[in-house]
Amino acid sequence: MNINAISPLDGRYAKKVENLSAYFSEKALMHARCVIECWYIAALDKHDIFPKLGQQAKDQIERVINNFTDDDYLAIKKIEATTNHDVKACEIYLQETLDLPDNNIIHFGLTSEDVNNLAHTYLLKKYVEQEQLSKIEELIKKLIELVDAWKTVPFPSRTHGQKATPSTAGKELAVFLNRITRIYEELKSFRFSGKLNGAVGNYSAMMAAVPEVDWHEFAEKFFEEHDLAHNIATTQIEDHDTWAKYFNLNRQLNNILVDLNVDCWLYISKELFSEKVKEGEVGSSTMPHKVNPINFENSEGNLLLSNSILGMMSDKLCRSRMQRDLSDSTVERNFGVALGHAYLGYIETLRGLNKLQVNKNKCIEELENSPELLAEPIQTILRLAKVEDPYNLLKKATRGQKIDRKTLMNLVEDLDIPQKLKERIQKMTVVEYVGDAKRIAEMVIDKAEKTLKA
Repeated sequence: MNINAISPLDGRYAKKVENLSAYFSEKALMHARCVIECWYIAALDKHDIFPKLGQQAKDQIERVINNFTDDDYLAIKKIEATTNHDVKACEIYLQETLDLPDNNIIHFGLTSEDVNNLAHTYLLKKYVEQEQLSKIEELIKKLIELVDAWKTVPFPSRTHGQKATPSTAGKELAVFLNRITRIYEELKSFRFSGKLNGAVGNYSAMMAAVPEVDWHEFAEKFFEEHDLAHNIATTQIEDHDTWAKYFNLNRQLNNILVDLNVDCWLYISKELFSEKVKEGEVGSSTMPHKVNPINFENSEGNLLLSNSILGMMSDKLCRSRMQRDLSDSTVERNFGVALGHAYLGYIETLRGLNKLQVNKNKCIEELENSPELLAEPIQTILRLAKVEDPYNLLKKATRGQKIDRKTLMNLVEDLDIPQKLKERIQKMTVVEYVGDAKRIAEMVIDKAEKTLKA
């Protein structure tokens, strides 16, 4: 941890997100630029434009791609101190590092944005594949565990903050599991796009130098090889629409997790959920009894902060003045800030879920003390018995009133309906009035498990 860090991601929370430096640090970006330049060299080497690469040059290219060191980064920064241009510094570094038969192959016909758009995309793609998906999988697996364990636990529901038709604790969490699984599916199949078409997007310099090569086809094969989508029509910059789409998927996921955090927080406040106590932890500097839901609160704050930045980036990066301006560059350098706070939110939600307990006895007690919740099924059954206006009949007896079970059942007993219906209603309990909650929970679990295996 850097004790002088300005950002909490590099200070207080550094240990939790230190793995993200491989995708969002300045060193990672410099490395990614070199990777793109090396990929481009390898692609050009398939054509008879420059002398063929020898084995030593190929080995050096592989070394830069797979074993980029702190010394490599510092060498580039030293060059940049003179050039005051980061991509040019990478080009010069490669000229000095790679034993190429002709250094003119490096950055041939490219503009800096060809390298930059692909470097950032390369890092985002790696982050999704190597960090983000696995962390979401942890969340999904934990929710599967809780949904399965609590799928039959009767649970007092709330609509508008008021007592409502009962559910089960598992089914209520299954709603979030289902939502997160959908986003996971989209992220798992997501494809970023990129450009490799020169200064204003027309392959002009390449075609002027080597007109016999179909440069559009060249780019198509390049993107196919690296599992990216080819953006065929751009200005000097890639339009970043797929970045915006990716950021908006992240925002949606963040919102789902905020919703989950808040619901868990509220259920804890009503003592329907509780948290396992950890030895040595303190909930208040003055109130010894407190066990605060700090993980859900921490996650909520980080996810909302992430969303504010992701929203700005989604809006900003899809716009550019004519061919381009440089205002996007400093925004792109903050990808790690937005995604880092989201990742921290995942961690904290997971920590909260790992401590979560359902207070089954409390849930049952509250339901048993709420016989008015049977007004819904009773009035629905009475409709079939052709009772006149059963809704208002039950409304008059229950709305805004505390009614006991005996009074409610006496109301039914006095109605002119078949005895069989009366007996059916008499057998009903609030605790058992949970509909198809168990099966819904099981269906969501099945879907989530199949998605993880796909």
